[in-house]
Amino acid sequence: MTKPKLQAKFEPGRGYSKEDWDAVSDNPEWTEEDFRNARPFAEVFPDLAESVRRSRGRPPLDNPKKQVTLRLDSDVVARFRAGGPGWQSRINDILRKAAGLTK
Repeated sequence: MTKPKLQAKFEPGRGYSKEDWDAVSDNPEWTEEDFRNARPFAEVFPDLAESVRRSRGRPPLDNPKKQVTLRLDSDVVARFRAGGPGWQSRINDILRKAAGLTK
């Protein structure tokens, strides 16, 4: 899918009026001075930037999971997947019980 071209001027028949176009088209192009005066988001809003940084990624776990490659028979995987979302966690629970590690 191609991106639509940005319009540089008002074109009638596109679902909005000339008045609508004029109301939102007052954002001028940046000058060289604007670029020179620009500052990074984290510098202008340090608290907000830190809160965004903290909320990204997986949360730390007391017992982090380990990614492994495991070959299982296709009918076994199909049976667990048929149970819907969470099928990997169900396999983990069964392995935990089999290993005597029940919580």
